[in-house]
Formats: sequence, structure tokens, C-alpha cells
Amino acid sequence: MVGWRQSTPGGTAGGVEAMRVHPAPELTVAVVTWNSAGHLPGLLAALPAALSGLTRWQLVVADNGSSDDSRELVAKLAPDTVLLALGGNLGFAAGVNAAIAACPPSRAVLILNPDVRPAEGMAARLLEALGEPGNGIAVPRLVSSDGRLHYSLRREPTVSRMVSQALLGRMAGRLSALGEVVSDPAFYERPCTVDWATGAAMMVSRSCMDAVGPWDESFFLYSEETDFALRSRDRGFRTRYVPQAVAVHLGGDSMYSQRLWSILTLNRVRLFTRRHGPVRSAAFRAAVIVNEGLRSLLPGRHEHRAALRALLVTTHRPEQTSL
Repeated sequence: MVGWRQSTPGGTAGGVEAMRVHPAPELTVAVVTWNSAGHLPGLLAALPAALSGLTRWQLVVADNGSSDDSRELVAKLAPDTVLLALGGNLGFAAGVNAAIAACPPSRAVLILNPDVRPAEGMAARLLEALGEPGNGIAVPRLVSSDGRLHYSLRREPTVSRMVSQALLGRMAGRLSALGEVVSDPAFYERPCTVDWATGAAMMVSRSCMDAVGPWDESFFLYSEETDFALRSRDRGFRTRYVPQAVAVHLGGDSMYSQRLWSILTLNRVRLFTRRHGPVRSAAFRAAVIVNEGLRSLLPGRHEHRAALRALLVTTHRPEQTSL
């Protein structure tokens, strides 16, 4: 890594200071943490192999007010990291924006969740994809710790896709263009262009970042990567899936937490409303209510019952508080 030093809280907005040192890295690796001490050692251990072949890269960790020893672990295990203490839980998008702002402009930014374990050579393969004209975002193949495929690719949300999901569940994703989640395993075997992909691991080119602007911090958590990918597409950039680049993703808490699933559900409605008129937005909201209502009838689906309650009583964005 290049010669950067750990930052400390200071007088800038959000209590963030960072030293700006040249030359600029070829790649910035941005990690946003919140009580991530259990995941950080594994991620930090995987990074050197994942970034093999790159001559200059810089790790930036933006910490959203962790109450565990996340910051201490980073300082101990990766002392050359630019460590940003944001002073509170400002949300994932705010952490990404802070990490990007802390470094001189690099060729691209690799955004990783703490619970991701990138495989050897992943970064170079994503960078190669970004070198193709028109590609602004590159995403790897995500698998679980036992090698099972994660369905991480997505189609743009539409009313018809939400209705299909409500009626058919995950099966809708196996049928061309019917589902938002691409759940046909054969689709993941070849490189392709998608509308968006889950944000656990993604690389964004400098030209795309400059054209699209910062991540929308109003989403706090969930839909921020959807918003960024769709805005990048609006400006002529593609999201490219690269199956030869692989990462293990250990996450999935939103599927079991009532509060997180409620935020995810409310934010997907809010994002759709931003991009469409009132009639289509009302239809989309109704379809989401039907989907959550049907899922809530199944045994043990407490997260869907919580989301349904939130949809029925919330007419504005979900409360933006720390988790």
C-alpha cells in the first residue's frame, strides 16, 4: 500500500480528517464498518491475495460509530489503513462517500462489506471489466461459505415484476424478465450486463463516479446501491457481472431481522416513487403490500409481518436512526 497514515477525528464535517498524500492509488478499497470486529480479521487477511497484481492500492475504513473494537482491530492488523471515525451511525451510503472523499482520485473504488471474503485475483478481474467501454460498475460472483451461489443479480423494479414476485415468489426470477431477483443458476455462468446487483462487493470506475455523483445518503441502509446503479445507467454506464471474479459473502441478516427487512421494504417503495409518477408508484406500493401480506401468512415469517405493518402506517421514508 502507499504511504498513508491513520486519520483521527477533527474539525471537519462528521468529525473526519484524512491526510491526502500522493501518488494516488490505482485502486481505493472502501469498507464501511459498524460493530464489525467479528468480520474484519477475515476480510483483512483476504485482501492481499484478492488485490494481487495491483501495484498501488489503498484501504479506507469508514467506521459508523462502532461500540466494539472495530477501529482498534483495523489499526492493529492494517496500520497503513486510512481509518475514518464518523462519530455515529450515518448509514452505509455516508460511509462510502466519506471513504471515497478521503483518497486522491484513483482509477476505481472497490466497495466491500466487512463480511465479504474476496477470492484471489478478484480485483484485477473486475478492473479488466471496467476497462471495456461503457462499463461503469463491475460485480463478482457471490457465494456462501460452503460454495452455494448467492442470487445477487437484479432487474429493475417494475409493477409487473413485483406482482409476479407476489404470486410466484422466487420462481418468478427463473422466468425471463418476470422477476426482479435473477434466480436462474444458468444466468450466473457467463458475463452479462444487469440493471443492478447487491452492493456487498462492487467496483466503480472513476468516470462513473464523477458522472453520477455521491451515493444518496437519505437511504441510510438498503436501496442505496440500487439507486446508484440505476442513476449510472441513466448516464450511459453499464453494470457488468464478472463470474470469473469470486467473493464469499457471509451476510443475510436482513432476511431474519424484522427492523432491517422493514427498512429494506420501505426503501424499495421510496426509490420506485422517486423514479416514477404517482399512478405507477401507487400500483407498485400496492403490489409490495400484497407481496408482504401473502408472505406474512406463512409460519414464522415475522419479518414480513413487520414490513406489512410498516407499509400500512408509513407514508414517508423510514426513520433514519442508528441500528
